[in-house]
Amino acid sequence: MIKLIVTMVVILAAVGYFLHARRGLSPTRAAVGGACAAIVAVAPHLWIAKDTESIFPLSTMVICGVYALFALGLNIVVGYAGLLDLGYVAFFIFGAYVGGWYMSIYAVNLNESFKFHFLSTANPNMPGVHLSFWLVLIIAAVVAAIAGVVIGAPTLRLKSDYLALVTLGFGEILFEVFRNGGDIFGLNLTNGTKGIGPVDSIGTGPLDFIPGFKDKVTAGPLDLQPKYYIILSMCLVFIWVSLKLREGRLGRAWMAIREDELAASLMGVPLMKSKLWSYAIGAVAGGIGGAFYAQFVGTVNIDNFQFIVSIIVLCSVILGGMGNVWGVSLGAVVIMWLNYTGLQWTSDKINFNLKEYEIGIFGLLLVLMMLFRPDGMLPAARAKQVKQAEALTLEGAPVGGATA
Repeated sequence: MIKLIVTMVVILAAVGYFLHARRGLSPTRAAVGGACAAIVAVAPHLWIAKDTESIFPLSTMVICGVYALFALGLNIVVGYAGLLDLGYVAFFIFGAYVGGWYMSIYAVNLNESFKFHFLSTANPNMPGVHLSFWLVLIIAAVVAAIAGVVIGAPTLRLKSDYLALVTLGFGEILFEVFRNGGDIFGLNLTNGTKGIGPVDSIGTGPLDFIPGFKDKVTAGPLDLQPKYYIILSMCLVFIWVSLKLREGRLGRAWMAIREDELAASLMGVPLMKSKLWSYAIGAVAGGIGGAFYAQFVGTVNIDNFQFIVSIIVLCSVILGGMGNVWGVSLGAVVIMWLNYTGLQWTSDKINFNLKEYEIGIFGLLLVLMMLFRPDGMLPAARAKQVKQAEALTLEGAPVGGATA
């Protein structure tokens, strides 16, 4: 306990100092940021995660991290570029199946004697393709990015509701293709509804050659703490990438497209190129998250990738605060906690089954948020500036619309 407290204090002080001295935040906001960082860093060791009956089990934390990564990816598309995408689950599917294809015995469906291993945790005598988890993440990112460009090229010329409908259509088409992919011209590509599994454990890649290192660090099916810190690291990396992109030339192009596409084109912003970049980068998060999810649950089953996933991720972005990386992450954590643990835990405490009214409660939360916090829990700075400008305009506008 003493080590835990000391660790939290050190993290709070270090992050708080960085936010105040280097990022220019006020002491209060820097302290809040440091406290949040300290809690997230030691969360698996706190009482809230001590067992599966706790208020925030470790398995739920990992799932929250996966959906936070998805929300960060969709935030690039929706929050930065202003493109309404209802088919984001497609990139989740690609990433998960890449994990299944390259980290299991699935290849025996194509060739019974085929065997290829590279820095894998699987038994060397096991048939199939077994690559290092870290290499599979890279492959999943590349495949998802290519899929994003391929899907985006014919659709991004559309706008608003039309774009939403077309992306929804693409997501549903891919779902059906993978669902019925057990027999495509006699070739078993996805194993249909039977799924692919089991998926290999997370290894340490090249570090496996260090004596004793592999046995201590490898994350097996029940080793949730390493998986928590892995998905947390992925989220932090993508947050850093998102912030850097937002401050750069590409990020400013996305913001211009979001605010006024016609004005952006007149100012020389390459619309199609900028939109494709947003789709490709957003897809990378979906692909990486999908590959990690495949390893986390141990199998790949198409029934886990239905349209509702796209809606949940989109709601995370909207409720958290479009354009704010911290907001969308918080939105994903809140929604997935309620879905996986929060309602059941509350039901046990009050002796009333709230899970029966899950959809109604979720709908009520959406309505209340749109009424009282329409910009999300943590609105982006741009949203605040627009509101302030609108308020000043209304205060200074003459009655009756007459001009001086």
